[in-house]
Amino acid sequence: MKNILLLGAGRSASVLIEYLVANAVKETWLLAIGDVRVDHLPASVLTNPLVRAFTFDVHDVAQREEEISQADVVISMLPALFHPLVATTCLEKGRHLVTASYVPEDIKQLHAQAQEKGLTFLMECGLDPGIDHMSAMQIIHHLQSQGATITSFKSFTGGLMAPESDTNPWHYKFTWNPRNVILAGQSTAKYIENGSYKYIPYPRLFSRTETFHVEGYGHFDGYANRDSLSYREPYGLQEIPTMLRGTLRRPGYCQAWQVLVQLGLPDDTYFLDNPQEMTYRELVESFLPAGNEHAPLRERIADYVGIAPDARELDMIEWTGLLEDEPIAMMTATPAQALEKLLTQKWQLSPGDKDMIVMLHLFEYELDGQKQKLTSSLVVLGDDEVHTAMAKTVGLPVGIATKLLLHGSLKQTGVVVPLQADLYTAILKELQPYGVQFQERVEVLV
Repeated sequence: MKNILLLGAGRSASVLIEYLVANAVKETWLLAIGDVRVDHLPASVLTNPLVRAFTFDVHDVAQREEEISQADVVISMLPALFHPLVATTCLEKGRHLVTASYVPEDIKQLHAQAQEKGLTFLMECGLDPGIDHMSAMQIIHHLQSQGATITSFKSFTGGLMAPESDTNPWHYKFTWNPRNVILAGQSTAKYIENGSYKYIPYPRLFSRTETFHVEGYGHFDGYANRDSLSYREPYGLQEIPTMLRGTLRRPGYCQAWQVLVQLGLPDDTYFLDNPQEMTYRELVESFLPAGNEHAPLRERIADYVGIAPDARELDMIEWTGLLEDEPIAMMTATPAQALEKLLTQKWQLSPGDKDMIVMLHLFEYELDGQKQKLTSSLVVLGDDEVHTAMAKTVGLPVGIATKLLLHGSLKQTGVVVPLQADLYTAILKELQPYGVQFQERVEVLV
């Protein structure tokens, strides 16, 4: 029997858990699931003889060491800030690790030690990062094998709502960690366009978007995400003139979020003085200059951020309840935490809601003297508010990679990102029956 330890059983792990349980008999796996609470797991999981669910505290060193030492592979679906703790213990105990998160610097520094021990720490193997890497590399390698010169690569991903569940003016609900959404984009976006380096600081990020159309699903706005430049070398595109990775939202979202940024609401760098006594309306008021308190709040916001009082963005902000006298009622809070509390209520999935993942890769290249454009698109729909498209596309690649690792099919050691053909080919192939399949279109550019 092989022992798998899954740490983290939140909303993004639902489909992963089902995949691991469904394969446990055939693959002779024993699955241990640890999280701060596990009573929300289905009875079919909790009563399965091949599953052991338990309360887990990542800060409990003795428990962490004991549980990891019993595993052949550890999957961490914990919040990203806990991955270094888990990785360090995996290194000490000689255990493989799989996660869906970006490689932080603390784990990158473990590469040589993991290699020496013959360990694989497979990171960035979820949706974005994950499926985006694998699907892009498959196209890049194919184009290069034909002798093409890639001149532009843009990649965008968004976790959104399926059309039938798109029921609020933001066209958005939380299917992922709300805190990550609130703090999105707060590091300067870096990319290259037509050979020129471009930098977008956070105060301007959501005002610089690009619009795309996906057949059957309408229009989407994309904004630049983090550091696109760091992926040129891993992708083998060091000389590419244009490369940008970004996030997709429905039209209107970025424009309204830009107003929140201008006001200062997503700021997580300081604590409010009296959030237990403050209302959301008073919070918004606190960001506006003094001197015109008798004018309607909406008009003062419009004047402050430089938009019309009847702007759609203000309709969307008013819908959130930010302009109402609802108490924040938190003992301590940053502005971002107060905003997160409110939006968690307003952007909550309802019973039966279906989400939607949209991913776009846009390549321009020269082949046999002809300029061409290849568009590769992926749309995945969720089944309900538990079996979400987000949970599918984050969890399934992790589960498949874990199986490959236990089969001995994954030969790379150290800190690994799934850019290799032997890894991405197997994962993308197994994802297809789950509805994770890209559609490609090639055009000749004049």
